[in-house]
Amino acid sequence: MNPLPEQPLSPLDGRYRAAVSELGEHLSEAGLNRARVHVEVEWLIYLTDHEYFGSHRLDAEQARALRALVSDFDQSAIDQLATLEATTRHDVKAVEYYVRRKLSDLGLNDVAELTHFACTSEDINNLSYALTIRAAVEQVWLPKAKAVIAALQERSFAHRDDAMLAHTHGQPATPTTVGKEFAVFVGRLQRIAKQIEAVEYLGKFSGATGTFAAHVVADPRLDWPAISREFVTSLGLDWNPLTTQIEPHDWQAELYQRTSHLNRVLHNLCTDVWTYISMGYFTQIPQAGATGSSTMPHKINPIRFENAEANLELSSALLDSLAATLVTSRLQRDLTDSTTQRNIGVALGHSLLALDNILRGLGEIDVNRERLTDDLSNNWEVLGEAIQTVIRAEVTAGRSSIADPYAMLKELTRGRRVGAEELRSFVDALDIGAEAKARLIALSPQTYVGLASELVDYLNP
Repeated sequence: MNPLPEQPLSPLDGRYRAAVSELGEHLSEAGLNRARVHVEVEWLIYLTDHEYFGSHRLDAEQARALRALVSDFDQSAIDQLATLEATTRHDVKAVEYYVRRKLSDLGLNDVAELTHFACTSEDINNLSYALTIRAAVEQVWLPKAKAVIAALQERSFAHRDDAMLAHTHGQPATPTTVGKEFAVFVGRLQRIAKQIEAVEYLGKFSGATGTFAAHVVADPRLDWPAISREFVTSLGLDWNPLTTQIEPHDWQAELYQRTSHLNRVLHNLCTDVWTYISMGYFTQIPQAGATGSSTMPHKINPIRFENAEANLELSSALLDSLAATLVTSRLQRDLTDSTTQRNIGVALGHSLLALDNILRGLGEIDVNRERLTDDLSNNWEVLGEAIQTVIRAEVTAGRSSIADPYAMLKELTRGRRVGAEELRSFVDALDIGAEAKARLIALSPQTYVGLASELVDYLNP
């Protein structure tokens, strides 16, 4: 058997690449290296702008040429870094040498020693990860999550008045509306999305053990914490002054826990939608050319929601692991986080793929109002709650002498079907006020939805 041509090992880089490729712009090895070059370049420009250690301020063209190393980062840069790392066996050192070579090409050897000045690798790495993760979340993952939330919100309003038999413990229960049930998910997701948006992206820039030791030795007159703060915040990050060699990753744990939480709410959505499809409450819109089963031509399988379920489970498993492990580092530094963080793109990739499937899936289903009406019409016994509650109110108001209304309705309805006429005859014979009796006789499972429609208006705009 001939060996296969080189193949991607992960389905995210193979079968599903089109759905997640935007994440590669930020969370790939190349994206990380570009961010490292960005941090190294900006630190050098910062030092020369302040003319520290007798350096000269770069002119506008020199600064532009250095920043072009980031804006014009391409396959040639990727290849050069790979060649350097093959020798250095150290990814950040390869970036340092790459920048120094470019400085030489630009005739800036006189400031070359300010490349990576007083930095430990983690000073570069933690800022680079913060920048790439923030970009991936804010520019790729969060917009897709918001698109899903928006699609659900649209359905909440579109179906706010579509009465539906609810099921608690899998049994017929007090009716609701399709829109209100979608709105529950929208409210949950909006809240978590806001928490994700509020996450701080922290950065440190304080040397080998977080003490500014090398900085102070180089020039004890300078306010190095102030310089560090100014530099980190200039990158759009929040400054963390209290660290070891590494930024402790607590912000990452917060981000991944909240993202995993959002995943699990979406998983709940998928299982509910799948169940409603199996019950016939939602119909699936046939897609031209699509096959549901290789042998049963009638089938339209809810594959979008099944695929999303699996990817949400994988994503949350990885995100939970990241959140649990990244907050621990032996003493002042160990390298476990270095390997772990390389899988951030995989974790977010499975979530992004799930979001894509959910968004597509929502566009391929419709509400089956006929089936909803049939189920409501066949379950009049769900009005037992309404009747016994009204009787209690009438007893309290002195308009009824019925003892234990709950037991009365339990005897009538528990474990058996009760038709419309039987229930109305029962109500007509009750010892309650005329107004209450009329209200109950006019009630049906289709109208016994309380404020379900109005509750949709509580969604955030």
